[in-house]
Amino acid sequence: MSQHDLDKHITTAAQILRQAKRAVALTGAGISTPSGIPDFRSTDSGLWEKHDPMIVASLYGFQQQPEAFYDWVRPLSRLTAEAAPNPAHFALRDLEKMGILNSIITQNIDILHTRAGSQTVYEVHGHMREMECLSCGVTADAEPVMKAFVDQNQLPRCTACGAITKPKVILFGELLPAEILHGAQQAAASCDVMIVIGSSLEVAPINSLPRIALQNGAKLIIINFGPTHIDSAADVIIRGDVATVLPRIVQLVQN
Repeated sequence: MSQHDLDKHITTAAQILRQAKRAVALTGAGISTPSGIPDFRSTDSGLWEKHDPMIVASLYGFQQQPEAFYDWVRPLSRLTAEAAPNPAHFALRDLEKMGILNSIITQNIDILHTRAGSQTVYEVHGHMREMECLSCGVTADAEPVMKAFVDQNQLPRCTACGAITKPKVILFGELLPAEILHGAQQAAASCDVMIVIGSSLEVAPINSLPRIALQNGAKLIIINFGPTHIDSAADVIIRGDVATVLPRIVQLVQN
């Protein structure tokens, strides 16, 4: 995308958002890559290379061999612990403060949206804020136990029964949290603008949310380096760095 086209699309996106009253953002891994968290589906990230994610990152795999899950997730855990919100996260926070953005629907588990200050966030794939014991159901704060895991390779264990605990992230073969998914679907159905940011829209059922928004008359803005299945229906497509593009859009909205 040429600089001229980029500037033009950024201006158009700002014009659309300036008129919005119920905008919703749908974010994927691409919004957090500028914070140093890799898109682990990419072939060059390394997180898929040595292990089959359908085994180590599945609910069945965790139940059978939780140590394999933690061996696989260790690099991602360290990067997530060290990551900080980037300008794209703060731009969405600012849109919410301005009364334009109603909510964020995120596929990410890194809790960077809430750390940036966003208030209404549907974490449809779970989060790294808490640990849960699949044996007895006890939950606990994730930060101290994940720090011990990253720093000392100490596996997180339940204080009640001693079983290895799992972060409250959704693994393969695990149902999405029904209440959160319903909230996300309702947000998509009632929004007047949806902004898709850093998502290839390959994962169901979240990839159906832009279609829900469009069917209810919303405009669609896509900010993503690669194509998505719904590009042809978008009002604006921006191929650019979200950490640069989103702050520029918000600045134009404010002006």
